[in-house]
Amino acid sequence: MATVEVERRGSVAIVWLNRPEVHNAVDSETARLLHAALVDVRDDERTRVVIVSGRGGRAFSSGADLTDGPGLFAGREDATSGPLQFSGLDTGKPSIAAVEGYCFAGGLELACWCDFRIAGDTAEFGVLNRRWGIPLVDGGTQRLPRIVGLSNALWLIETGVRIDARRARDIGLAQEVVPAGTALDRAVELAERAAEYPRASLLADRASALAALGVPLDECLRQEEERGIPTLSEPELAEGLQRYASGDRPEPPVPAD
Repeated sequence: MATVEVERRGSVAIVWLNRPEVHNAVDSETARLLHAALVDVRDDERTRVVIVSGRGGRAFSSGADLTDGPGLFAGREDATSGPLQFSGLDTGKPSIAAVEGYCFAGGLELACWCDFRIAGDTAEFGVLNRRWGIPLVDGGTQRLPRIVGLSNALWLIETGVRIDARRARDIGLAQEVVPAGTALDRAVELAERAAEYPRASLLADRASALAALGVPLDECLRQEEERGIPTLSEPELAEGLQRYASGDRPEPPVPAD
């Protein structure tokens, strides 16, 4: 079974990460398939709105599969994107993340790649890769501050704090929180409504809003890679991966209310 699947519901395409046994962690093959799926829905004229979600209900995505670090960091088919192969893409269409369960590290970056996020009330978010010394190189340093503001972004990035869906909504990371298990249903409901609107003005407004953020995103992504990729060869990261492989899972901080 493919580790990335595309399900079409009329004019809405759902891109599924399909590795529930590892919390939808992204290995090199999954990254390649994710990139191909997003290009496919970008080029499909039938698709008017894209939803990204994770199979199994326990995780949207826990991020990069650290057991396949060499494969992920060895090379990329898309030079404009980070190791998980989505950050430089824009489908040119509205996109929604339907988040259930864990949304961590590169999974958080993927959720931030989407235009907005619908979260089940048991969802959790965090830059948990901080524990292993792994940088955000899939757009996280650029998109997260644009979504939640600089101080909230730095709080998440620097502390590795793990937050629940309510706190995510409070800081603007999640736009809606719904009962667990219903995030996809709500995302589809919103996607179908958006798909019904007149097309040209919606896409023009989306493009104008994204263009108004100052420094072009492609330049910011280039700077993120320039600063972040060299840290992948740091000894501390190698030690972090060894600790991860040995089963060490230090608990991140819990935010105070």
